[in-house]
Amino acid sequence: MQPHIAFLTPMAAPTLEVIHRLKPEGFTIAFAKTNEQSEHLEMVRHADVLMAAGTFITAEMIAQAPRLKLIQKWGIGVDKIDLEAAKGAGVTVAITAGATSIPVSEHTLMLILATSRRLPLAHRSLQEGKWIASELRTVCAKLDGKTVGLFGFGNIARFVAKRLGGFDVNIIYHSRTRLGPAIEKQLNVQYVDFDTLLSQSDILSLHAPLTEQTKHLFNAQTFGKMKRGAMLINTARGELIDETALVDALRSGQLSSAGLDTFEGEPPRADHPLLHMDQVVATPHSAGGVYDNVPHIVGHMYRNIELYFNKQALDAADLIVAPPR
Repeated sequence: MQPHIAFLTPMAAPTLEVIHRLKPEGFTIAFAKTNEQSEHLEMVRHADVLMAAGTFITAEMIAQAPRLKLIQKWGIGVDKIDLEAAKGAGVTVAITAGATSIPVSEHTLMLILATSRRLPLAHRSLQEGKWIASELRTVCAKLDGKTVGLFGFGNIARFVAKRLGGFDVNIIYHSRTRLGPAIEKQLNVQYVDFDTLLSQSDILSLHAPLTEQTKHLFNAQTFGKMKRGAMLINTARGELIDETALVDALRSGQLSSAGLDTFEGEPPRADHPLLHMDQVVATPHSAGGVYDNVPHIVGHMYRNIELYFNKQALDAADLIVAPPR
């Protein structure tokens, strides 16, 4: 077993060191230096495996990769992979289910607290020589006693609910699949329909994948059904939100604030209005990006590749496009 891997997402040197250090014997790997499609198209021609962390993998790339057997995603989102093209070419697609759940859940909680307390505004004011404690009192809010709504309830949302347990909040959720009563009781969460989730949440946190049904689900109409002054948190996919409608909702006061780790276009342009609003806390799609979790993710990816080329079954939770029979 000597698969050649093309890693299509440029990575910082410390991350590359981990990827090299954990590489199983017999594997060879080439790393993209840019996000240019021309470079990627050249790399895929010689690859048995594609690895990527947010890079587009198109039908054209798959068509020009005659040796390709497996696409292994860093993380869980597959909206940038042409799954139909992969299936048509007999290429397996796998994710690292659960590998980033803990850091993303921690980041979600950080965004809730930082947004509630206008942390960037407070920090920036001190850098500018200002003392705005009195002004902050009028726009900051406590978490205690609030109703937190979770849209989607996979691994990340479950960890968010668990971490919110110490804050004396009421947690409601809406998901395609309802949990069993024992798990709801354990996590102290209550299932509600979508409209109830909107109308009752003081803080609404998004944890759903991007699909045809969820794209721009959070729009002017949706925001109009939310509590006036509610907060929106997104560590899922930027395309869940109509950003023009979000800007309008923030400017009108329909929403008080937003904490965003993902955007419709990444990276967002420097003059994007959401990046210049005091009531918005923004991070660069970095919720899952903590260095001490890198070995865990890399090991998970390599394990899937080894299982595949040893003709052993991958964990069902990791399989998005199954191997051809």
